[in-house]
Amino acid sequence: MNKILIANRGEIAVRIIRACKEMNIKTVAVYSQADKDALHTRLADEAICIGPASSKKSYLNIQNIIEAAYITGADSIHPGFGFLSENAEFAKICEESNIKFIGPSSKVINLLGNKSNSKELMKEAGVPVIPGSDGSVKGLKDAADVCEKIGYPVMLKAAAGGGGKGIRIVNNSNELEINYNIVKQEAKNSFNDDEIYIEKFIKNPRHVEIQILADEHKNIVHLGERDCTIQRNHQKIIEETPSTAIDDKLRNKMGKAAIKAAEIAGYTSCGTVEFLVDSDKNFYFMEMNTRIQVEHPITEMRTGIDIVKAQIKIAAGEELKFKQKDIKFNGHSIECRINAENPMKNFMPSPGKINEINLPGGNGIRVDTAIYNGYTIPPNYDSMIAKIITHGTTRNEAIAKMKRALEELVVDGINTNRDFLFHIIRNPDFIRGNFDTSFIEKDILKTPNQKKED
Repeated sequence: MNKILIANRGEIAVRIIRACKEMNIKTVAVYSQADKDALHTRLADEAICIGPASSKKSYLNIQNIIEAAYITGADSIHPGFGFLSENAEFAKICEESNIKFIGPSSKVINLLGNKSNSKELMKEAGVPVIPGSDGSVKGLKDAADVCEKIGYPVMLKAAAGGGGKGIRIVNNSNELEINYNIVKQEAKNSFNDDEIYIEKFIKNPRHVEIQILADEHKNIVHLGERDCTIQRNHQKIIEETPSTAIDDKLRNKMGKAAIKAAEIAGYTSCGTVEFLVDSDKNFYFMEMNTRIQVEHPITEMRTGIDIVKAQIKIAAGEELKFKQKDIKFNGHSIECRINAENPMKNFMPSPGKINEINLPGGNGIRVDTAIYNGYTIPPNYDSMIAKIITHGTTRNEAIAKMKRALEELVVDGINTNRDFLFHIIRNPDFIRGNFDTSFIEKDILKTPNQKKED
């Protein structure tokens, strides 16, 4: 690979550009008119505008991105996460245009992108799956029959879903019809695909995912787990590795299941197999993400493996230089997502100009961001503006470093969720590792009927 176009923006574009620089690979940044002063445009070797502020007309505009690659002579495209990163059509057009898509093949993305189809594939591989419909449901009556068979409560999910969109919990038959219609509409609006499927709702689980790397020579390894249980509205807020919810025996079983999932799919590149773990330590396949994850840095901190560089090398046809037995896990790592939002106003987005910024540093602290003094955060995109990652010998040390890092963080001129994150990591139940996916609603976003914090 001689030149990589990064079809993304923000901190992930900066992250990829930095990896490329260290590998002596030329880079092309693409940007919308709203991002003309963005950091990724300054760090890349070249930058080219691909449209107006609207994502649909810029970062989701396949034709403009492909033309940008031709104009600049880029031989590869890295999609980052979000936007077109899991778009099978985009990957296919790259393949047909003789441009290397840094990720799995369009066929594999298409196979795993439909959540109901990927679930059937995992059944074939013997990977545990959550009880539910056999593929997408055919209508309201079919949905009702499935719900009666597996028992309420259930989750209605968009088959092409992701990012917490197109999901509803249904507690009884009286709630089915209205939620069925809502999810169908949400799926159509968000993914242009109104197919939905049904799963048994696992009450108060842990959300644990396994990071894998798979090359084009049939070598597959896993890089351990990440616990992504701390969520609000199905959106991850804090991630950590290792998980306090599983032991070595279960960890090995889940790692082997993730590798098996990648094998049956014919997967190459980096990817993540997501599981739910119930209170009895049973685990169930949820989905496989066919891209780099937001939370990949905590795995890098714990293993010392640069996942972005590995992803690029795999796309270049290189063989993995290590086997499973070679991977060493050291200490504990935590990531907090810093969002430009106001938790006191129902997490309303808070774009605007940054008047002053101070990023934390010191031993065991990493900050991935694309913001700087004087930068104006546009209102057009996701509100995440930075990730703070800590690493310690123990979990308590990683938490202590995170407390210090959040205390040092200053972003003046806009609202952020810094204090909200600080409130979470100081919570006694979080410190004890005693939480599940309902933790934010039960213990952080208090109601008069809920217990007060110690």
